Amino acid sequence: MNIACKAKSGDGTLIAYRRTGGGPPLILVSGTLGTAETETRLAELLAPRFEVFVYDRRGRGASGDTGPYEVRREIEDLASLLAEAGGSASVYGVSAGAILVLEAAAAGLPITQFALYEPPYPTDPSVLPDRTAFTERLTSLLAQGRRDGAVELFLSMVGTPRDLIAGMRRSPLWPGLTALAHTLAYDNALVGLEPVPQERLAAIGTRGMVVDGGASTRALRTAAKAVATALPRGRHRTLTGQTHEVAPHVLAPVLTEFFTA
Repeated sequence: MNIACKAKSGDGTLIAYRRTGGGPPLILVSGTLGTAETETRLAELLAPRFEVFVYDRRGRGASGDTGPYEVRREIEDLASLLAEAGGSASVYGVSAGAILVLEAAAAGLPITQFALYEPPYPTDPSVLPDRTAFTERLTSLLAQGRRDGAVELFLSMVGTPRDLIAGMRRSPLWPGLTALAHTLAYDNALVGLEPVPQERLAAIGTRGMVVDGGASTRALRTAAKAVATALPRGRHRTLTGQTHEVAPHVLAPVLTEFFTA
C-alpha cells in the first residue's frame, strides 16, 4: 500500500510524503537534487520489513516552500514526519540529507536510530576557498534566474565530467534537475563550510551507522569515517565497489540488518 499524505511543518508549510509497507517506521531523507521519487526503489526494497516514509523536502516536488530558508525549518519538517510516524522513527539520510539527519538528532528530535550515507562535510581545509567561491557564484546565478547554470555549476563542483554534464543537459532528466535548482542553495547552507562538527556530534547519544562506498572519492570516505568516530554510538561500514550513487539493492540489506539489530 502506498499512501500519499501531507504533514504540516512548524511554520505551516505542507510537506508531501508517501508511506508504504508495514512494520516499525523508517523515514528516508533524500540528498541534493533529490525528491521522494529518488528514494522510491530503496523504499520498495525496505517495505517488507518497515513502514517506510519518503518525502519531498522543502521546496521540492509537491511540498511547499516558505521563505526565507533556514536549516531549523528543515529540522521542523522532519519533526512533522516523525509525528506522522507515531512520534518517533528510525531515519536514513543520504548525502546532504545525511547532514540534515545529524542536525535533527543534535537538536533532540525523537530519532530512535539513524543510518547515513556519505555526509559531504568538507574535511580538507584547502578546499574551503573553492567552496566559498562556489557559494558566491551559486548565489549570483540563482539571483539571475540562471537555473541551468546553477545545476551545471554544482555538477562541476562535485566532479562530474564535462561530457557527462553535456549529455545530461540533452536528456529528459534535465528539466527535473533545473526545477530543483533553487534548493542547491538550501543544501549548500546545510553543508556549510565547517568540517565535521566534532563537539556537536559528540553530544548525540543516538545509535548510528555511517556508510560509504569503496569506490567513492577519498574526501567522502574520510568524512564518513570522521563522522562515525565522532558519534559516541557510531559505527562505520564500507560497501565494496559502490560510489556516491549507491545501488539500492546493495544498500537495502545493510539498512535492514542495522535497523533490526
